[in-house]
Amino acid sequence: MAPGLNDRWQRLNGSARIGGVDLARGLAVIGMFAAHLLTTAEFWDWSDPSTWLFVVDGRSSILFATLAGVSVGLVTGGAVPFAADRMRTARGRLAVRAGMLWLIGILLILTGVPVYVILPAYALLFLLALPFTALRSSAVLWAAAGIGAVMAFVQPVLNELPLLYGPFGAEISAALGWNYPFPVWIAFVLAGLGIARADVRRLRTQLWMLGAGTALAIVGYLEAVPPTDSTYLRQVLTAYPHSSGLYEVFGTGGFAIAVIGACLLLCRLTVLRMLVLPLRATGAMPLTAYTAQLLVWAVVALATIGDTGDLLAFRALEPFWPLTIGTLVGCTAWALLIGRGPLEWVLDRTAKIVVPARPRMVDRLIP
Repeated sequence: MAPGLNDRWQRLNGSARIGGVDLARGLAVIGMFAAHLLTTAEFWDWSDPSTWLFVVDGRSSILFATLAGVSVGLVTGGAVPFAADRMRTARGRLAVRAGMLWLIGILLILTGVPVYVILPAYALLFLLALPFTALRSSAVLWAAAGIGAVMAFVQPVLNELPLLYGPFGAEISAALGWNYPFPVWIAFVLAGLGIARADVRRLRTQLWMLGAGTALAIVGYLEAVPPTDSTYLRQVLTAYPHSSGLYEVFGTGGFAIAVIGACLLLCRLTVLRMLVLPLRATGAMPLTAYTAQLLVWAVVALATIGDTGDLLAFRALEPFWPLTIGTLVGCTAWALLIGRGPLEWVLDRTAKIVVPARPRMVDRLIP
């Protein structure tokens, strides 16, 4: 390989890169494409293959949020949280990234593409996760479980706040990413942070994730019917996608953990890791892939339909496979020929300029 190409190959495939995390991100991105662009069944029935696409509804975005927590954990020390000075720098940079993610999200909303853009919620979740970054794995995971359990009961009340139904209710909801409500969804981010603190590179951690995540998913999806006609309880005791119900929190949260664990285990095998290279390349630049999809959608819809907001007319163009294949090929080519995703590079570079590295204590003592 040419020197430059070899460097980019090593960046994507070297020991410093956690291929399983990239694979899980790639699956989350493509799953969100499918949720946006394909018509899915209303319910999931294992005995009916025509309903299996229902798996992408809600689960792709929760996988995305859980992986956000993994990313927060990795950039703040991985298995061992950074010490004070270094942690302040990392938190400052995450805050800058959150602000830029929120701005990109608002700009994508303004395109008029009829999806619930996840980036504003993503930005708020980054900020809410910062106070937890100094904690060890067990503390963060217990916090995730506690917050998820409690807030599932609180969320139906929050959904009725007058603020969301006033003159600017729709705008406020979009700016907060309320379709992915942060009071509940912070539990998914903290679960990812806790996983990162448990050391995602360890085989034991990966096996634990697969087993525990699968168990949670099974329990969560064995949805109980509340012994009452209470509308409130039916909002709480549900696993339906985007409900933020108790069973969705634990069932889909467990599903996300199991998927990440399975991806990490799969990528321990070199042959399989190479076979999923396009998905890993996409997962190495998820912000670019997600943003590009919505921008291409807006341009194509405007050119062919004359309306970026007509979902049924755009789906009638059958855009899923062209956009998906184009994303996989484009991200792979970019990763090998250029390197880091363009939006990822911009966010990282800006964060480092705004929040420069603090000198280490030992450097301060040198006269």
